[in-house]
Amino acid sequence: MTSNDNAASVRRLVIRVGRLTLSFSTTEGSEVVYEPYPLKSSISLAANMREALRDVPMLRQSYQRVLVLVDSPVLLVPAEQFDESQMEVCYNHAFTRKEQQTVFSTVLSDLSSVAVFSVQKDLCTVLTDTYGDVRFVAALAPVWRHLNQRSYTGQHGKLYAYFREKSLDVFSFAQNRFKFCNSFAVGTTDDAIYYMLAAWKQLGLQAEHDELYLTGDMTGHDSLKEELTKFIKRVFVINPAGEFNRVGVAQLAGIPYDLVTLYVKGL
Repeated sequence: MTSNDNAASVRRLVIRVGRLTLSFSTTEGSEVVYEPYPLKSSISLAANMREALRDVPMLRQSYQRVLVLVDSPVLLVPAEQFDESQMEVCYNHAFTRKEQQTVFSTVLSDLSSVAVFSVQKDLCTVLTDTYGDVRFVAALAPVWRHLNQRSYTGQHGKLYAYFREKSLDVFSFAQNRFKFCNSFAVGTTDDAIYYMLAAWKQLGLQAEHDELYLTGDMTGHDSLKEELTKFIKRVFVINPAGEFNRVGVAQLAGIPYDLVTLYVKGL
């Protein structure tokens, strides 16, 4: 954990807004308390949040900082081409049918990029009315930053695949920039393999020498690694508990890899 974000005098609430999930977490001493919240599909996300504010004791405590980690479609823009005054226009052009959304950006200075993403306006209103100063951040930001640093170890090319909520993000880095980054809806293991192999081929990676890393929630993809090794020799699964020296947050059941990375590596 970073000293700035976890100083004893500063309490921070982290709200993770997924595409199909909602969760809350904070620290108590040196431990992270994580609480997933079951969404009611019959009501809006904002209405779910209002009910959570009423029902979840964690949300009624006092916090100096509130961070909202948002998993929504992301438009990556090279830093030198980013124009904040145009980001909403560009985002709505890239992702149509995104009505009633507020557009935000996360600067990825170490990757010379800006991640542009959106949050439902009514959810923004609920959160800002409740907590005042709220910071919205792209959920994959800590993952991208951490794995970019990891990509510098060894001499082999690396491709990363992150699974969560029936989605797959595939990305690769070179010289502190994205070399490839795309997101896919994944229904089957065959779909996931197709997208990863397509990215592998596009990047010109070598089946005998370069490396593919898998992480995230791979529930329902039990045969994934075995199938991939038919095409790529060096396939590895990143286990957060092992990767982060068995810190407590990495061992919490059901916690997303991006949230673990946030707590261990910071922003």
